[in-house]
Amino acid sequence: MTATIDVDVGGTFTDCFVVRDSAIGVGKSPTTHYDVTVGFIKAVEVAAQNLGISPEVLFDEVRTIRYATTVSINALIQRSGPKLGLITTAGFEDTILIGRARQWVDGLRIDAMRNLAVIRKPEPIIPRDLIVGLHERVDCFGTILQPLDKEEVLEKVQYLVDRGVNGFVVSLLWSFMNPDHETMVQEIIEEEYPEIYLGNVPVLLSHEIAPKSGEYPRTMTTILNAYVHRELSEILGRLGEELRDRGYRKPLLVTHSGGGCARMSRTSAVQTYNSGPVAMLMGGVHLSAPLDLDRIVVTDMGGTTFDIGLVVNGKAESYESIPVMERFRNYVPTLETRSIGAGGGTIAWFNPIFQRMQLGPKSAGAMPGPACYDLGGEEPTVTDADVVLGYIDPEYFLGGRLELDPDLAEKAIREKLADPLGISLEDAAYQVRRIIDATMGQEIFKEVALKGYDPRQFMIFALGGAGPTHCCGYAEPLGSPDIYVFPFSPVFGAFGSSSMPVLHVFELSNHVTLQEPYSGTFLWDLELFNDTVELLKEKAFRDMEGEGFTPQEIQFELDLEMRYGTQISTMEIRSPLLTVESEEDVQTLVSAFEDEYEANFGAASAYPEGGVEVLVFRLKAKVDLPKYELVPYAEGKKDAGAAIKGNRRVYWEGGWRDTDIYDYAKLLGGNEVPGPAIVEAEFTTIVVPPGKEMNFNRYMIGVIVNTNAGGRG
Repeated sequence: MTATIDVDVGGTFTDCFVVRDSAIGVGKSPTTHYDVTVGFIKAVEVAAQNLGISPEVLFDEVRTIRYATTVSINALIQRSGPKLGLITTAGFEDTILIGRARQWVDGLRIDAMRNLAVIRKPEPIIPRDLIVGLHERVDCFGTILQPLDKEEVLEKVQYLVDRGVNGFVVSLLWSFMNPDHETMVQEIIEEEYPEIYLGNVPVLLSHEIAPKSGEYPRTMTTILNAYVHRELSEILGRLGEELRDRGYRKPLLVTHSGGGCARMSRTSAVQTYNSGPVAMLMGGVHLSAPLDLDRIVVTDMGGTTFDIGLVVNGKAESYESIPVMERFRNYVPTLETRSIGAGGGTIAWFNPIFQRMQLGPKSAGAMPGPACYDLGGEEPTVTDADVVLGYIDPEYFLGGRLELDPDLAEKAIREKLADPLGISLEDAAYQVRRIIDATMGQEIFKEVALKGYDPRQFMIFALGGAGPTHCCGYAEPLGSPDIYVFPFSPVFGAFGSSSMPVLHVFELSNHVTLQEPYSGTFLWDLELFNDTVELLKEKAFRDMEGEGFTPQEIQFELDLEMRYGTQISTMEIRSPLLTVESEEDVQTLVSAFEDEYEANFGAASAYPEGGVEVLVFRLKAKVDLPKYELVPYAEGKKDAGAAIKGNRRVYWEGGWRDTDIYDYAKLLGGNEVPGPAIVEAEFTTIVVPPGKEMNFNRYMIGVIVNTNAGGRG
């Protein structure tokens, strides 16, 4: 027997997805922020228990462990990272302090953007007194105009050392065109300040982290990487030791925000940002083919956030055009997802100024958690409302591993919401549910419609621990499409991690004109284009061979950021060719850009008279790993009566109603569950309101459809 383990560490829960030959086991455990290794191992133990084996047997059989997390970014949120020094080109010391004009609002919620009276730029990660400039200069062609002065480097480095910096970030102007000066600075530091003197102080070079034009985002990417490196290194170090103690001797793979995974030693810390939602998105990509779906909204409602991603025609290839990490623009290749503060732990509160209820953005998280957790939380949350309304059984939360206290949920909602609003307990709880569902639904609608798609053409994947509980509510703005709930929906991020290839993304800025403006002449000098791709391929071969793969196993995909010559912004396309060998090849590439441009901006919007340019080359090198494929379950008849485990009063729109409760473990493929109904699984509760029906196929995927029988839930 062989097995794979995938773990997704979220803000509230840690999820585990285990594949053991054709069998799967899922596990879920509260995230232990004091040491994520504890929650990691606990989730694996729960998954092993569900497979009917011991954790020792599982670790003995496992061949691959993949790890997705956003926890390391806490160093940035809490400003708990190391003290860094920045070495840049003289005259550009204030670049990261000035930022871009939009830095006032980058990364803020809409309501915060509108609050002009209090809006501020983010506090810089590196203050001005820890930024030094060197009198050196490289021009935009990579030509050295002013050589580097070693004595000046020593003087400036000593200045930073005297002020106690624990890391150096080197970002010199145009270094991605000629990295010699940055490399020389690193060599000088390592030569003059050996480890015996400074200890293990990292020196990060911008041309290695983000070799693209734009000194502000290039510098910020390098700074962000240096800032979160230590915490991630400590987390993965502890986890590696724990896994070795349990007999796992193979490399730990870490998932990336670019849609793949790689060995820990080949992973930059900043690449793990948003890796959990991206893993969720890649899981949707993997299932789009066997389910024959070409329009999917992947939605994951956890304890802290609500994540959204789009899968169109089996792909999720859209990268963030301007990635923002905690209000700082950067160049981290990140597949596009959206996250808002809406989860089971989202706190509902009474706004005395407007005399109304509001939700978020604060969350109770896993500790102290919702009031019903009885861990010290006193604020009413979405989970408390679901308990009060009868949707969640307090005795069966997390399969009975965490017993909830309904009296505390009622107390929090009554005292903090119902009494101030002058309404009943049930009305207050139901308002919490309607507000959170409407918030998520509007976010989905905007994400789909603003990209030019018809929301009515999209199916919804309801994922996360709370997604199946609220999916029928937040699907309404899309016209109530079919909703898919999977046996592994509560741990879908971990499942998505299991479908990810080993992937490295290599980027480089290089300005290549493919078609001259006005004359329409196509490029005849193909050397610059091909040399750029070849340079990226050399880097790819080096890194992938370092992971044990042969050149024959590596698949390449080339993405290009292109524009018409008179434009400022670029658009990314998938290049139909890796290299160009003739004028016909260049025409093919230009035609691909024009087709994509018109698809995005309308027929006849192309402007070839302006010329066509390439500004950024992005080469993806990947090796596919074995993936879990859907396995048929036992099938039965339409009647699901044998799975009914009881009956309880549940509050639907219009009042309380006796409702059948189904045991998910006893349902069979082919069963139909008419609403109103509650389907209880070990790690989630599926709410089927009046007017809906849940039909299970042979893979035990439940599809919630309209029956036009009545109201909303």
